[in-house]
Amino acid sequence: MSPMLTYDDIVENLDDLPSLPAVVMELLNSIDQEDVDISVLAKKVSHDQALTAKTLRLANSSTYGLQVKVTTIQQAITFLGFQTTRNLITAAAVTGCFAERQCAGFDHKAFWRHSIASAACAKVLARQMRFNQDYAFTAGLLHDIGRLVLVACYPREYEKAIAHRDAHDCYMREAERAVLGIDHVDAGMALAERWNFSDTMRLAIAHHHTPEAQGAGFLAAIIHVADAIAHALDLAQMPDGLVPPVSTVAWTALGLDEEIYLQLFRETELQYEEIAMVLLS
Repeated sequence: MSPMLTYDDIVENLDDLPSLPAVVMELLNSIDQEDVDISVLAKKVSHDQALTAKTLRLANSSTYGLQVKVTTIQQAITFLGFQTTRNLITAAAVTGCFAERQCAGFDHKAFWRHSIASAACAKVLARQMRFNQDYAFTAGLLHDIGRLVLVACYPREYEKAIAHRDAHDCYMREAERAVLGIDHVDAGMALAERWNFSDTMRLAIAHHHTPEAQGAGFLAAIIHVADAIAHALDLAQMPDGLVPPVSTVAWTALGLDEEIYLQLFRETELQYEEIAMVLLS
């Protein structure tokens, strides 16, 4: 039996992970800066043609409802605002950042399909709750990013965790803890710190399974419910189709009725198709 891992082990291994393009790191660092020169950042992003193309395809998808077609990052910022554009750039960069690793039982595409479904659902939920949709979309997309960290840094151990889940018919998080000693939430937190995510984003990643925890924040409740809905709709066709238990606290905090949820499911499915087409092509 290999020794159990700790949070510090993950932090030490983050050096082996792919890093985001420098300009994306700069965008993440500029979250709370008032005096950031947007035109300079727009110019820097446009030097990365693949990233620009993916971002603009996302901006022009019907999800964002623009009446005009944007052809430059600067135009996207003008029509969608800096924050939305920055989150689209981050989404485009992160989904292309992790190379597929050989890890038996881990389906890279299904992972991203579930993440995109959660992001689409979180965005729709946030709009309903009059909460910041950009934060919700990005947090939904990145809530499980710790799984990719574990697969990238410990592929053999993660294979054993998947086998454990299949043998014991348990949730992946329980299997991770049993085999590795830590779970994808720990790994996600370590990466969120390394990549300088905002505190709001870190809290959502940290508490998407425990939204009732003290100080978890409202975004964690949105992501928690979006994650459960994405599992229930099974847009990703995940092999481990277990729908996670939903926190009564989070469900009550959102306070939505059945009719709104049915509308929400339909909208999530529509948005998911389009976003997945852009981010996974």
